[in-house]
Amino acid sequence: MLGRSLVALSVLCIAWLIASATHADPTRFVPWKDGKTPPLALNDLAGSPRTLADYRGKVVIVNFWATWCEPCLAEMPSMQKLQEHFAGRVAVVAVNYGESAAKASRFLERVSVTFTVLLDPNGEAPRAWRVRLLPASYVVAPDGAVRYSVLGEIDWNGDAAVKTIAELLR
Repeated sequence: MLGRSLVALSVLCIAWLIASATHADPTRFVPWKDGKTPPLALNDLAGSPRTLADYRGKVVIVNFWATWCEPCLAEMPSMQKLQEHFAGRVAVVAVNYGESAAKASRFLERVSVTFTVLLDPNGEAPRAWRVRLLPASYVVAPDGAVRYSVLGEIDWNGDAAVKTIAELLR
């Protein structure tokens, strides 16, 4: 079952890459209308438990990704730069979909990121967040409420992304 889901997500990931531009135009930030914030409680790469509540008071980018997703790899540097730009006020939490710590760690050696990476080997968190393709990101306001979803790869350093995040920090 997980294998079919990964194949389906892979196909959608590739289709999205072909069909969309990577710029962070304002229309890419879709207002969240699915009610309250889904739960997020997973272990990080070191095996320590983390929850979304750990980041209360910051804007959080919850990003779902996988090692086989090239657009996921492509947007990680811009997420790192966004976190650095808003140092201490923005946190990126990247949730790996369905893979082992070893596989995720090997992948992350290719990019230099300092943001939190959580492991979801059973693929349960994406169901709660209604992830349909990768990468998928959710912008959570400092009060813990999801404000926007962003489907597909974007440049998190683009003017629209920076403006959207800055508005949530006011």
